[in-house]
Amino acid sequence: MKKAVQFYKPVFLFALSILSFYSCSNDDDDEDLGNWVDRSVFDGSPRSSVSGFVIDNIGYMGVGYDGDDYLKSFWSYNMEGDYWSQKADFPGVPRNAAVGFQINGTGYIGSGYDGVDELSDFYAYDPSSNGWSPIASLPDTKRRSAVAFGANGYGYFGTGYDGENDLKDFWKYDPTADTWTELEGFGGNKRRSATTFTINGLVYLGTGVSNGVYLDDFWAFDPTTESWTKKLDLDEEDDYDVARSNAVGFELNGYGYIACGEQSGATNTVWEYDPSSDTWEQKTSFEGTTRQDAIAFSNSSRAFIGMGRTGTLYLDDLDEFFPFDEYDDED
Repeated sequence: MKKAVQFYKPVFLFALSILSFYSCSNDDDDEDLGNWVDRSVFDGSPRSSVSGFVIDNIGYMGVGYDGDDYLKSFWSYNMEGDYWSQKADFPGVPRNAAVGFQINGTGYIGSGYDGVDELSDFYAYDPSSNGWSPIASLPDTKRRSAVAFGANGYGYFGTGYDGENDLKDFWKYDPTADTWTELEGFGGNKRRSATTFTINGLVYLGTGVSNGVYLDDFWAFDPTTESWTKKLDLDEEDDYDVARSNAVGFELNGYGYIACGEQSGATNTVWEYDPSSDTWEQKTSFEGTTRQDAIAFSNSSRAFIGMGRTGTLYLDDLDEFFPFDEYDDED
């Protein structure tokens, strides 16, 4: 296995079509670890730029774009049973590039783009009643392609694109008071289409693009102190190539992962972050079609990637990731 702090020679595999599948495993004993297993294909129409959250062992996902229409349908994926169920439609205008997060068993979706305007409205989803309720909109800050996460009983939202400029501000949502408060202290670059994951209470933020440049700064947010700490860059000494936009991020068994996304075209590479050493290691690439604007579900012990698009092809498949298994192309 090759560590991120070592130099390695990549293997370039040229596909004959955008539908070709490939992995980054080599033909010798020094291959990257990680295996992908097909799971239930999404019951609805293929789509990209969806938004969602995970509550217990259920992944919730909705809105998005299918190449023709902006969507408002909303679905759940049962990780244990491997099946999809349609839920109550998202109540706001159809949109894509929104954010989703959960706080204490309640899910939230908001912001995004409806094909004409950036948006600032937000809605809360109660899985027990399968019902939606409007909450306070972001104050004076419509945008799409932002990031959001829940931590310590609050929601956090930031970065994104307002239709003219990339942004770097951050906001805190208090569900008890139903209020947003602007925070200070993020020293990173402006960006859109970044990603996050949470490990042991710390939220890690990286990737994204600004003014056509893929960003390589990487940050950790401590919700207890609401402070940011800069971590090792995503292209440290050119030993690894994690920088990208429109990727997915998730945590699995104490490690962070950034997968798929856009690097001058859709990519399927997968990188694993070790918070104890602040280093990255490449894993077997996502086995399905190369894609960007996908979604990831993780309950910390299981992780799945699905949906998204490659060019104008919109996708509806779903795969589960086993980061320490050897690659098997038969499953």
